[in-house]
Formats: sequence, C-alpha cells, structure tokens
Amino acid sequence: MRPLDEKETTAVFEKLHKFTGNNLKNIVENPSHEGPELNPGRYCFRLHKNKVYYVSDSLVKRATNVARSNLVVLGTCIGKFTHGGSFHLTVHSLGLLSSNAKHKVWLKPTSEMSFLYGNHVLKGGLGRITENIAPGDGVVVYSMSDVPLGFGIAAKSTQDCRKLDPNGIVVLHQSDIGEYLRMEDEL
Repeated sequence: MRPLDEKETTAVFEKLHKFTGNNLKNIVENPSHEGPELNPGRYCFRLHKNKVYYVSDSLVKRATNVARSNLVVLGTCIGKFTHGGSFHLTVHSLGLLSSNAKHKVWLKPTSEMSFLYGNHVLKGGLGRITENIAPGDGVVVYSMSDVPLGFGIAAKSTQDCRKLDPNGIVVLHQSDIGEYLRMEDEL
C-alpha cells in the first residue's frame, strides 16, 4: 500500500470533482476520529493492487505492521485503475459521493428496479432533478425516499429534460447497489 503519485492523484480528484464539485474539499479535509490519538487525524487515499482506498491516517500507520502480501483491503475502496491507466469509481464510493453530491436525481418507485438492473434512467422514471445540470456532469441517483441507489453521467441538461420525450435517456448508468448481487464474485 502506497500513497498515490501526482498523475494518479489528478485522475482520482478529477473523477471525484465531476460528482462533488467544490464539495471535494469536504472529502479531503474530513477529520478522522479513529485510533488512540486525541487530535482528529485526516483521511487519505492509498493505492493497493490497482485499487484506490479512502482510509484514515491512523489506520494506515497501524497497517504498516502487516506485510503487503497479507493485506487484503484497508478502508473503503472507492475505485480502481484500469490497465490503460484510467480511473473508474466503484459502487463502494457511493456513500462518499452521496454525502457530498453536487447534482442529484430522484427516481419514481416504478423505475428503481430498472436502474438497479443496470439500465439507464429514462425521462419517464424521473421523479425530481436538481437545477443547473449540464450534459456530462456526474449525478448521484436516489430513490424518492432519499436512499442512494447509484451514480451515472447526465446525458441531458436540466432544461433539456423538461422537453424530452418519456423514453429519452436522462442519466447514463455507471454503477448501482444492485452490483453487490450481480457481481458478487468480482467485488
């Protein structure tokens, strides 16, 4: 387990910024109350076997006593680097993204299952949407009872969604909590 280098940090922060905007500062400066220290520490990002983990400093210090070959996971896996070098967020980052999301979309109960099976969000299934979403922005998808279901990329702006036909795609699916069941072996 090692700290991210400059190129990797840039890739991770650009992807997180797409979903959180200026709230990225809250993720980086989040105080950690883990461990025996009286003063709260900070959270940091660490790379282990091409996966990026969001973990407290005190836990990283205690993990130095474990050999790298014996270390399985540490903290929350928020994403992974592909063989091509690009960074992809995983479903495990949903808790981090939902608490700091800039753009949100709420689904009607009838279209929740469709999204959880890996389908895109259609205009007909849209319950509510935040203002000022531009195409290409990162969006966190919620149920109408404010339970985070997943995240994706906005295909249309908020204004375009009002004029869109019911079968038009609003959010392109990237990840959802249904992956815990669909991809059980890979996670």
